Amino acid sequence: MEIVQFGLIGGGWRAEFYLRIARALPERFRVVGAVLRDAAKAAAFGARWGVPTFPTPEALLDATAPEFVVTSVPRDANPAILTVLAARGVPALSETPPANGLEDLCRVWALAEAGARIQVAEQYAYQPHHAARLACVASGRLGSVSQVQVSVAHGYHGLSLLRRFLGVRGEAARITARRFSAPLVGGPGRGGPPAEERLTTSQQTIAWLDFGDRLGVYDFDGAQYFSWVRGQRLLVRGDRGEVIDERARYLLSYREPMEASFERLVAGANGNLEGLYLKGIALAGEWLYRNPFAPARLTDEEIAVAAVLDGMARYVAGGPDVYSLAEACQDRYLDLVLTQAAESGETLETEPQPWSEALAEG
Repeated sequence: MEIVQFGLIGGGWRAEFYLRIARALPERFRVVGAVLRDAAKAAAFGARWGVPTFPTPEALLDATAPEFVVTSVPRDANPAILTVLAARGVPALSETPPANGLEDLCRVWALAEAGARIQVAEQYAYQPHHAARLACVASGRLGSVSQVQVSVAHGYHGLSLLRRFLGVRGEAARITARRFSAPLVGGPGRGGPPAEERLTTSQQTIAWLDFGDRLGVYDFDGAQYFSWVRGQRLLVRGDRGEVIDERARYLLSYREPMEASFERLVAGANGNLEGLYLKGIALAGEWLYRNPFAPARLTDEEIAVAAVLDGMARYVAGGPDVYSLAEACQDRYLDLVLTQAAESGETLETEPQPWSEALAEG
């Protein structure tokens, strides 16, 4: 297997995921260079990660030959950078979302229509537990899925899972949303555990996305990413069964109900000496997910991002989409309409967008 060589634009918290993956899997991934405009930050970044740094995307491309470039930058800056990469004919793996507002989404989509090769680094469907649940749905155990309740991630991330579990592409939706505030003891953050006990205010958004024959319920509190007392929740309902978090109930026949738990299989626990890594996830004795990057020591999030990188390399080589720009634009568009519905208190309907036809064909 050849090493996937890619460039990186950005040096923030999300960008470091790609660097940790490359460090843990040097036989599979290599960062050929990173773009940081601030000279002092670039020097510190290069010393820490052992990666050449450049002041501009053009300088990176002049000095290296990446298979693709990851853009890990603020959403408002992303369209301009994608335009530069498109002009140079370099495939781009855009961090989420690819643009902020609807106008910029259309601007980025126009690049793709003109021939730019752009995919988006939406990782949630590739996290092992979600990948296993999606495999359970794809197996037919639950029958035809008509309802999904997702309380996993904010905005476009949560909506990407909602669409995939429902099997929705670009179908029109009627969206009703409400917000709710409540006190919550603060938890850890990106910098680590809290220094003291303090009371914060949680901001929860609940939305109903009615696709006619399928219903999606979005529910997220921003504290869920790090809070020790606010967890993830997921419900997937079909006519033959359902998944609730780590349990699945389904019918073998109309007289034979089955109930089982998703079993996370790991190395390194309970005296095991194989290492410390995820092997995979099984349900009722059947493997639904196998970790393609074992035995590397990666978190679930890093496994998911590595899967996106691997998928991007296959896409550049002529393979299928890993997470298409059309999907990313639709999820961000749904997020924008949901936000507007929450702010106005009105029920809003989505409308066809420039990427709708490509989404339906995909």
